[in-house]
Amino acid sequence: MQDELKSASVIYTLAVTGNDQHIMLQLQNSCLLFLRSPLRPLRSLVIYLLLHSCRAEPELIGPTQPIMARVGDDVTLPCHFEPVMDAVMMTLDWSRSDLNDVIVYVWRSGQQYIKDNDPSYTGRTSLFTDELKHGNISLKLSEVKLSDKGTYKCFIPKLNKQTLVELVVGKWTYCF
Repeated sequence: MQDELKSASVIYTLAVTGNDQHIMLQLQNSCLLFLRSPLRPLRSLVIYLLLHSCRAEPELIGPTQPIMARVGDDVTLPCHFEPVMDAVMMTLDWSRSDLNDVIVYVWRSGQQYIKDNDPSYTGRTSLFTDELKHGNISLKLSEVKLSDKGTYKCFIPKLNKQTLVELVVGKWTYCF
């Protein structure tokens, strides 16, 4: 009997021949482990320990191209964890790196923290809170202004991870 399970970036393979069990765990091609275990109860423990010792370092992923918006639009500045990581209870900072890190939005201990936010963003920024548990920490910016044009930094202090998002704002209209 051979079972294979693929989950996100992890591949588990369990092969059983008589009383002999082979467990192979591969994590994003960077960690490959192969074990033999004649004891069935140890299978779950072995997989659990392998997962926790071989876990990939999470990265913040942002767009590779600038985000374009018109004055008055609502726009999403993409930022997410890869592999997926629950961000609900983390501290998340969105700031303007081109304006000496002016604070745009802060999420702390499961809620928005507005004490230090720049007043020009008050009432115009939000996160997709239902998506935080899936690692989506994208920022929604409503009623875009010309002054919103610039470079935004998505930053996780605890992990010292960041990504930059360039926002281009114009007054153009779409031609069809």
